Amino acid sequence: MQIALYSRTTSGVEIPDVQQLVDKLLYYRIRPVIYKPFYLQIRSQLRLDKELATFSSAEDLNTGTDFLVSMGGDGTLLDTVSYVQDKGIPVIGINFGRLGFLASIGREDIPGLVEALINRTFQIDQRTMVHLDSNVPLFGNLPYGLNEFTIHKKDTSAMIKIHTYLNGEFLNTYWADGLIVSTPTGSTGYSLSCGGPVVFPDSGSFVITPVAPHNLNVRPIVVPDHNIISFEIEGRGEQFLCTLDSRMETVSRDIQLAIRKENFRLGLLRLHESNFLTTLRSKLLWGIDKRN
Repeated sequence: MQIALYSRTTSGVEIPDVQQLVDKLLYYRIRPVIYKPFYLQIRSQLRLDKELATFSSAEDLNTGTDFLVSMGGDGTLLDTVSYVQDKGIPVIGINFGRLGFLASIGREDIPGLVEALINRTFQIDQRTMVHLDSNVPLFGNLPYGLNEFTIHKKDTSAMIKIHTYLNGEFLNTYWADGLIVSTPTGSTGYSLSCGGPVVFPDSGSFVITPVAPHNLNVRPIVVPDHNIISFEIEGRGEQFLCTLDSRMETVSRDIQLAIRKENFRLGLLRLHESNFLTTLRSKLLWGIDKRN
């Protein structure tokens, strides 16, 4: 078994937790391969009998990699999309961050996680991704994201007009600071903070959520994910921002953009005792009565 370890920074990551994970893997004769920039930051603080193998790019992870463990918050886990790509490598999120909808495994669960991998007592959820098509190259060879695609005004410029179409048929013109198209996974992220609904991961839908809309009667809408969603942008400024998860591109207003469901999905590993409902209750504090 080969397991890759990824973290982008030591901020919020406790070295004893990383040491515990590495020790547990080595105990089961699993020698991990670790993200090189992160490894160089922590190497002097780890107790190792020999150097660990490293990876720096997606090309370094072949299909023989069984799992990729993300150590950090949800933003760190979103980074792993660019490394696993369409290789079918399941991702495991250990939450060293704050809320942790995606990175849902606590640091206290590290020993149990490794044993679950050995005993194959886990569940892998296949999550829909969003794909961007455009008339100019954007986001290199990674025109897809797990959480959302957004169009947003740049800096402090005036609101923009986003003409939006479903399969070529006009839907609406959004006068707003921006527009979010989220996957079900991303419905608990940026879209939720802008008033969008929580959508079950297997719902087969996209959520279109305006950011600070000018018209108060404009509300988020849920559409089936077999639709192609296209856009035309107007505004006083010449440039706008497009994002896929945490990656950003500056685009001109004459660009042609369309969103569709990606042809492959990302596998997210969870332990059997965890599911979407328990995550909602624990992260959003549903059912907590503070009157006691």
